[in-house]
Amino acid sequence: MSRLLLAGGAEFGGQMREPDLQAIELAGGLDAPICIIPTAAAPDNNSKRAGNHGIRWFQSLGAKKVFSVDVIDSNSANDSSLAASIRASKFIYLLGGFPRFLGETLKDSLCWNAVLEVYRNGGVIGGSSAGAMVLCEFYYDPYEQKLLQGLNLISNACVLPHHNQFGKTWAKRLRELLPNSVLLGIDEETGIINVGNDWQVYGKGEATVYRSESTLSVRRGGRFSLIGI
Repeated sequence: MSRLLLAGGAEFGGQMREPDLQAIELAGGLDAPICIIPTAAAPDNNSKRAGNHGIRWFQSLGAKKVFSVDVIDSNSANDSSLAASIRASKFIYLLGGFPRFLGETLKDSLCWNAVLEVYRNGGVIGGSSAGAMVLCEFYYDPYEQKLLQGLNLISNACVLPHHNQFGKTWAKRLRELLPNSVLLGIDEETGIINVGNDWQVYGKGEATVYRSESTLSVRRGGRFSLIGI
């Protein structure tokens, strides 16, 4: 079964050990190849540093095969050698940064097709902040204040990252823009992992599920369902 990990941000601050270890186990254990995609950090020239930070974090958890791919623009996103590296992994993690740049760079690219192949073959796809946002059908670009089409691994949904900080301030507007969709508010240092149509909350904070006429807050260890969205 293919799995997704969505994190609310501050992914390498030390509190994401629980969800990340769970994702590693689902991917096949500490020997499973882990691929970091730092694309979202490229606009401010931070992709190399962010990728190395991700490598150090997963190595600190005991992972033995962790690497970062330099997907930093549309040209590199269509580099067949980088796509091959992604295809060889079992756990792919999209870092945070600029969501629109990430979504538009990966869309329809060789590297994104490689991610989809890993996903279809039972791999784990994770994303934090911008990385989590673009995995849904819709995502919100806070810089231009626009609702955009995501990469659609989760249909009819939209992630509000950093929910305990500023993400919750987007909820009212996004409920108006997406009245028939579900909004997933995820706190920093918190992750959610799917188990079929259910999702379980891991880490420090909460997940907040906004539907058209209801709001549900779920703490660590709790589950919620996306059935019917």
